[in-house]
Amino acid sequence: MLNNPGGIAPDNFNLSEDRFMTKRSLILIASILVALLLVPSVSSATSPVDFQLPDVDGNERKLSEFRGKWVVVNYWATWCPPCLDELPELELFHSQHKDKDAVVLGVNFEEIDRELLKDFLEDQFISFPVLLGEPSLYSELGRVPGLPTSYIVSPEGLVVARQVGPVSKAMLESYIENYKKDEKE
Repeated sequence: MLNNPGGIAPDNFNLSEDRFMTKRSLILIASILVALLLVPSVSSATSPVDFQLPDVDGNERKLSEFRGKWVVVNYWATWCPPCLDELPELELFHSQHKDKDAVVLGVNFEEIDRELLKDFLEDQFISFPVLLGEPSLYSELGRVPGLPTSYIVSPEGLVVARQVGPVSKAMLESYIENYKKDEKE
Protein backbone atom coordinates (compact mmCIF):
# COMPACT_ATOMS: atom_id res chain seq x y z
CA MET A 1 0.00 0.00 0.00
CA LEU A 2 1.31 3.42 -0.92
CA ASN A 3 1.93 5.71 2.00
CA ASN A 4 0.76 9.26 1.26
CA PRO A 5 1.52 11.42 4.30
CA GLY A 6 -0.38 14.67 4.58
CA GLY A 7 -2.80 13.74 1.76
CA ILE A 8 -0.51 15.13 -0.94
CA ALA A 9 -1.48 13.81 -4.33
CA PRO A 10 1.12 11.90 -6.32
CA ASP A 11 2.71 13.71 -9.29
CA ASN A 12 0.83 11.67 -11.87
CA PHE A 13 -2.49 12.93 -10.42
CA ASN A 14 -1.66 16.47 -11.49
CA LEU A 15 -0.66 15.22 -14.94
CA SER A 16 -3.97 13.41 -15.25
CA GLU A 17 -5.83 16.55 -14.14
CA ASP A 18 -3.93 18.60 -16.75
CA ARG A 19 -4.91 16.08 -19.43
CA PHE A 20 -8.50 16.23 -18.25
CA MET A 21 -8.51 20.05 -18.41
CA THR A 22 -6.91 19.99 -21.86
CA LYS A 23 -9.49 17.49 -23.09
CA ARG A 24 -12.32 19.59 -21.63
CA SER A 25 -10.87 22.72 -23.24
CA LEU A 26 -10.63 21.01 -26.63
CA ILE A 27 -14.19 19.72 -26.35
CA LEU A 28 -15.40 23.22 -25.42
CA ILE A 29 -13.56 24.82 -28.35
CA ALA A 30 -14.86 22.17 -30.76
CA SER A 31 -18.42 22.68 -29.47
CA ILE A 32 -18.19 26.43 -29.99
CA LEU A 33 -16.89 25.97 -33.55
CA VAL A 34 -19.69 23.52 -34.40
CA ALA A 35 -22.28 25.89 -32.91
CA LEU A 36 -20.96 28.77 -35.00
CA LEU A 37 -21.29 26.67 -38.15
CA LEU A 38 -24.79 25.42 -37.38
CA VAL A 39 -26.42 28.64 -36.19
CA PRO A 40 -27.82 30.86 -38.93
CA SER A 41 -25.86 34.06 -39.23
CA VAL A 42 -27.28 37.36 -40.32
CA SER A 43 -25.48 39.12 -43.12
CA SER A 44 -24.69 42.79 -42.95
CA ALA A 45 -25.57 43.28 -46.63
CA THR A 46 -27.60 46.42 -47.13
CA SER A 47 -28.08 46.21 -50.88
CA PRO A 48 -29.81 43.47 -52.88
CA VAL A 49 -27.66 40.58 -54.09
CA ASP A 50 -27.87 38.95 -57.49
CA PHE A 51 -26.09 36.27 -59.46
CA GLN A 52 -26.56 34.36 -62.68
CA LEU A 53 -25.88 30.67 -63.29
CA PRO A 54 -27.00 28.09 -65.87
CA ASP A 55 -29.75 25.66 -64.92
CA VAL A 56 -29.77 21.95 -65.77
CA ASP A 57 -31.34 22.75 -69.16
CA GLY A 58 -28.59 25.26 -70.04
CA ASN A 59 -30.76 28.36 -69.51
CA GLU A 60 -29.18 31.29 -67.64
CA ARG A 61 -31.15 32.06 -64.48
CA LYS A 62 -30.83 35.01 -62.10
CA LEU A 63 -31.57 35.23 -58.41
CA SER A 64 -33.39 38.51 -59.11
CA GLU A 65 -36.05 36.58 -61.10
CA PHE A 66 -37.50 35.67 -57.72
CA ARG A 67 -37.48 39.17 -56.20
CA GLY A 68 -40.65 39.69 -54.17
CA LYS A 69 -40.43 36.21 -52.64
CA TRP A 70 -38.24 34.62 -50.01
CA VAL A 71 -35.55 32.51 -51.68
CA VAL A 72 -33.79 29.59 -50.03
CA VAL A 73 -30.55 29.16 -51.98
CA ASN A 74 -29.31 25.66 -51.17
CA TYR A 75 -25.76 24.57 -52.08
CA TRP A 76 -25.62 20.78 -52.31
CA ALA A 77 -24.19 17.75 -54.14
CA THR A 78 -25.47 14.31 -55.10
CA TRP A 79 -22.63 12.57 -53.18
CA CYS A 80 -23.48 14.36 -49.90
CA PRO A 81 -25.65 12.22 -47.54
CA PRO A 82 -26.99 15.17 -45.45
CA CYS A 83 -27.85 16.96 -48.71
CA LEU A 84 -29.85 13.95 -49.87
CA ASP A 85 -31.59 13.72 -46.49
CA GLU A 86 -32.83 17.31 -46.73
CA LEU A 87 -34.04 17.17 -50.38
CA PRO A 88 -37.57 15.95 -49.46
CA GLU A 89 -37.90 18.80 -46.90
CA LEU A 90 -36.76 21.38 -49.46
CA GLU A 91 -39.15 19.97 -52.06
CA LEU A 92 -42.05 20.06 -49.60
CA PHE A 93 -41.24 23.66 -48.60
CA HIS A 94 -40.95 24.70 -52.26
CA SER A 95 -44.16 22.99 -53.38
CA GLN A 96 -46.18 24.53 -50.54
CA HIS A 97 -44.79 28.07 -50.92
CA LYS A 98 -43.82 28.60 -54.60
CA ASP A 99 -47.17 30.06 -55.59
CA LYS A 100 -47.35 32.30 -52.52
CA ASP A 101 -44.30 33.68 -50.78
CA ALA A 102 -41.12 31.59 -51.14
CA VAL A 103 -39.10 29.34 -53.44
CA VAL A 104 -36.13 27.03 -53.21
CA LEU A 105 -33.26 27.54 -55.62
CA GLY A 106 -30.81 24.65 -55.60
CA VAL A 107 -27.19 25.16 -56.63
CA ASN A 108 -25.48 21.88 -57.41
CA PHE A 109 -21.90 22.29 -56.19
CA GLU A 110 -20.08 19.44 -57.94
CA GLU A 111 -18.65 18.49 -61.29
CA ILE A 112 -21.31 16.21 -62.73
CA ASP A 113 -22.63 15.44 -66.18
CA ARG A 114 -25.72 17.57 -66.84
CA GLU A 115 -27.78 14.60 -68.07
CA LEU A 116 -26.86 12.53 -65.00
CA LEU A 117 -27.95 15.40 -62.78
CA LYS A 118 -31.24 15.78 -64.67
CA ASP A 119 -31.90 12.05 -64.24
CA PHE A 120 -31.05 12.29 -60.53
CA LEU A 121 -33.46 15.21 -60.04
CA GLU A 122 -36.21 13.34 -61.87
CA ASP A 123 -35.63 10.21 -59.76
CA GLN A 124 -35.84 12.34 -56.59
CA PHE A 125 -39.00 14.16 -57.80
CA ILE A 126 -37.32 17.57 -57.43
CA SER A 127 -39.37 20.37 -58.97
CA PHE A 128 -37.48 23.42 -57.72
CA PRO A 129 -34.97 25.05 -60.08
CA VAL A 130 -31.43 23.65 -59.85
CA LEU A 131 -28.49 25.68 -61.10
CA LEU A 132 -24.95 24.53 -61.84
CA GLY A 133 -22.32 26.10 -59.62
CA GLU A 134 -18.55 25.72 -59.49
CA PRO A 135 -17.41 23.89 -56.33
CA SER A 136 -15.62 26.41 -54.12
CA LEU A 137 -15.35 27.65 -50.54
CA TYR A 138 -17.08 30.82 -51.69
CA SER A 139 -20.34 31.25 -53.54
CA GLU A 140 -22.06 34.25 -55.02
CA LEU A 141 -23.70 34.81 -51.61
CA GLY A 142 -20.77 34.10 -49.30
CA ARG A 143 -18.81 31.25 -47.73
CA VAL A 144 -19.80 27.64 -48.21
CA PRO A 145 -17.75 25.90 -45.50
CA GLY A 146 -19.55 22.58 -45.99
CA LEU A 147 -22.46 20.95 -47.73
CA PRO A 148 -25.29 21.46 -47.50
CA THR A 149 -25.25 25.21 -46.95
CA SER A 150 -28.39 27.30 -47.35
CA TYR A 151 -28.76 31.05 -47.59
CA ILE A 152 -32.08 32.77 -47.01
CA VAL A 153 -32.65 35.81 -49.20
CA SER A 154 -35.45 38.24 -48.32
CA PRO A 155 -38.08 39.38 -50.85
CA GLU A 156 -36.04 42.59 -51.15
CA GLY A 157 -32.98 40.58 -52.22
CA LEU A 158 -31.02 40.83 -48.97
CA VAL A 159 -29.12 37.86 -47.53
CA VAL A 160 -30.57 37.51 -44.04
CA ALA A 161 -29.28 34.11 -42.89
CA ARG A 162 -26.95 31.22 -43.59
CA GLN A 163 -27.34 27.68 -42.33
CA VAL A 164 -24.49 25.19 -42.61
CA GLY A 165 -25.99 21.72 -42.38
CA PRO A 166 -29.40 20.36 -43.25
CA VAL A 167 -32.57 22.44 -43.03
CA SER A 168 -36.18 21.35 -42.66
CA LYS A 169 -39.45 22.80 -43.87
CA ALA A 170 -40.39 23.70 -40.29
CA MET A 171 -37.03 25.39 -39.68
CA LEU A 172 -37.38 27.53 -42.82
CA GLU A 173 -40.97 28.50 -42.07
CA SER A 174 -40.12 29.37 -38.48
CA TYR A 175 -37.15 31.52 -39.48
CA ILE A 176 -39.15 33.45 -42.08
CA GLU A 177 -42.06 34.04 -39.69
CA ASN A 178 -39.73 35.22 -36.92
CA TYR A 179 -37.89 37.51 -39.33
CA LYS A 180 -41.21 39.04 -40.46
CA LYS A 181 -42.21 39.64 -36.82
CA ASP A 182 -38.86 41.28 -36.02
CA GLU A 183 -39.18 43.56 -39.04
CA LYS A 184 -42.61 44.77 -37.89
CA GLU A 185 -41.34 45.69 -34.43
